[in-house]
Amino acid sequence: MISGSKVILRKKTLADAHNDYRWQMDPELAWLDASPVVTMSFEDYLAAYASELRYSSPTRRSFAVDTMDGKHIGNCVYYNIDEKKGQAELGIMIGNRDYWDKGYGTDIINTLIDHIFNQTNLKRLYLKTLDSNIRAQKCFQKCRLAMYGHTVRDGFSFLLMDIHRKDWQEQQNKT
Repeated sequence: MISGSKVILRKKTLADAHNDYRWQMDPELAWLDASPVVTMSFEDYLAAYASELRYSSPTRRSFAVDTMDGKHIGNCVYYNIDEKKGQAELGIMIGNRDYWDKGYGTDIINTLIDHIFNQTNLKRLYLKTLDSNIRAQKCFQKCRLAMYGHTVRDGFSFLLMDIHRKDWQEQQNKT
């Protein structure tokens, strides 16, 4: 478990599947994630979920996000881990709308970045967010990620952002 000020990042379990399934079936959440809405049955989803938990990828680290009182509100991940290049991509989803616009996203990203830079040799973390997702962009800017470009993928326009270990370390030394 990794503790932030508002959240705990923990290993995902089969018990998380119900919330994850519900969130991935939500059209607004799928749109914010630039992904298709899940249409498979829960039974099929659960089987795939269990397999993913059992046979995790060496280039992906996924976490469930809980509030301090243990309520599962979302997920975060770092993936496309490239040890040679020293970089990985970040992802976040707060599926429970009751926790939007209350600083949870910022705490999740800061907690994840601190964990990665304290526990790995990665030197750069990057992400893409929809050009239209201003809320996410503000969160990422609060977490010291800087814009470095744009891309279009599958008909979606994304803003590209990153943070380098040296910039993170400079910020840590100031606090």
